[in-house]
Amino acid sequence: MKIDKTFPILALALSRLFAVLATAQELDVSFAPQKSSSKASLRGLSAVDSGTAWASGTGGQYLRTTNGGETWSVRIVPEADSLDFRDVEAFGSDTAYLMSAGPGERSRIYKTTDAGTTWELQFTNTLPQAFFDGLAFWDADHGIVYSDPVDGKHLLITTSDGGAHWQPVPPAALLPLQDGEYGFAASGTGMVTHGKSTVWICTGGAAARVFRSDDRGMSWRVNPTPIVSGTQSSGIFSIAFRDSEIGIAVGGDYTKPLAANGNVATTKDGGKSWQMIAEVASVGFRSCVAYVPNTAPPLVVAVGSHATSFSRDDGMTWTQIDTIGYHTLSIGAGQDSGWAAGADGRIARLVIDTTEERSNK
Repeated sequence: MKIDKTFPILALALSRLFAVLATAQELDVSFAPQKSSSKASLRGLSAVDSGTAWASGTGGQYLRTTNGGETWSVRIVPEADSLDFRDVEAFGSDTAYLMSAGPGERSRIYKTTDAGTTWELQFTNTLPQAFFDGLAFWDADHGIVYSDPVDGKHLLITTSDGGAHWQPVPPAALLPLQDGEYGFAASGTGMVTHGKSTVWICTGGAAARVFRSDDRGMSWRVNPTPIVSGTQSSGIFSIAFRDSEIGIAVGGDYTKPLAANGNVATTKDGGKSWQMIAEVASVGFRSCVAYVPNTAPPLVVAVGSHATSFSRDDGMTWTQIDTIGYHTLSIGAGQDSGWAAGADGRIARLVIDTTEERSNK
């Protein structure tokens, strides 16, 4: 008697598929608003763990919580009340870096090691063409800042000693940008690091491309993406990777926040190639995207000025969370360590609820 060996294999594959789908259906994702007492436009956000997070924004403001957002302290960096802190990177409840964005000397880097009691001005840009877009770190000592083009290339500065010294990457190591191509200082996530030395930078304007370096910025390669571009207000605004190969880029045109005509692309080869998602019309403008660690299937959350959404299949399909707008999103060491922030001091905590958890409440 001939035995059909394909049936048990097919049955196993289907059972795994249904298990994945069931898991995705049992997940509820929402944002729980928190009181910040700030009226700043917040575009910098760094979640450390379930208790600690930092945020930053206009008017020289930075915010900090150490109790999961039950209370947020709101302070202004001394003699910096005219600056717009577009990015913050925190290493606990005491140590954090702030990056301000603006032309010339308005682009700066500050550091505190005593929870904001004092701030050290580590770097002040002197190039009139420069405009800092983002700050990222591989570890507590090694970090990188990127800027809009100077003489047709990104301006990059790096540190290997926790910001005690910041040095420019030699222009000869960098690839040229197209005329009208630049980054967006919209959410502090236009550049992300991975591992000990990998970094990606995304662009917009004339072209929506992704640059990658595997040696902390000393050499680069670049690849195009299908995300909408070609105007000053369109392109890639945020990028995220869950490992060295699988990643997602989001953006669109911020002047047309409801337009869903090519705002999400994914990669499975570290950014060498990018594919537009099949459900192009499902996602409007998004300014920030992040993976939630320790979720299976992997959970991706994206926020924008007019809506938020999540995906459980690496960005191929999306479910809308709500229509409250946020600029930025950060997720720390676990599922319970995520926050979103936006205009008028808006802050909310990411809440991930499963069917089992809801039944036990």
